[in-house]
Amino acid sequence: MKYHYSSIPALYRRQRGITLLESLVALIISMLGILGILGMQMRTLTDTQTTVRRAQAIRLIEDLSERMRVNPNALTQINEYVSGFGDGDSDDGPPDDACATGCEPKEQADYDIWAWKQSVRNLPLGQANIFLAPGETDDSNRRQLGIIISWRENERNDADENYRDAINAVNSAGDTDDDNACPADRICHLQYISVPARCAPYGSGASIKYYCS
Repeated sequence: MKYHYSSIPALYRRQRGITLLESLVALIISMLGILGILGMQMRTLTDTQTTVRRAQAIRLIEDLSERMRVNPNALTQINEYVSGFGDGDSDDGPPDDACATGCEPKEQADYDIWAWKQSVRNLPLGQANIFLAPGETDDSNRRQLGIIISWRENERNDADENYRDAINAVNSAGDTDDDNACPADRICHLQYISVPARCAPYGSGASIKYYCS
């Protein structure tokens, strides 16, 4: 039996298409839930990448410390290890004397820094800044170096930058040094290391001598 449209009660005619609307609402709610899950996954991935990069930075600093440990004159050449963020970023080869037939103490320090900074570049836009510890003010009795390793920022920046702490080395007078601060739009790891040496200086002024155990 066929029914003409006009014979369908008005109440039923007004309800036509309600199932389609319910399906659309359910689809929208499902899409919002999926987008929320994807957002959480992306955030987790970002945090994981940051943790991995930080672990790599720590291993790089340990590598530099080991390079200094095998250099008996590392402490006497502590100023040669100082290097800014932009130093060593080019694709130039090693220093003029690549230590193929032995090195003088200064040449060994220069080569170690060059080789180490090539490893730092394996991080995404990786750079490193090595500076004398600002808490030590006596040039004849310095024992520590500060190292900041920076890499490309992969986290969303907000107005207050609450997701990370600004890194800046502060000297004993309480003044900050912009040269030793984490660059903008970067993630950084700051660590201080003691410079080991088998040849240690003793004495003062012009009478400084070195004792090698």
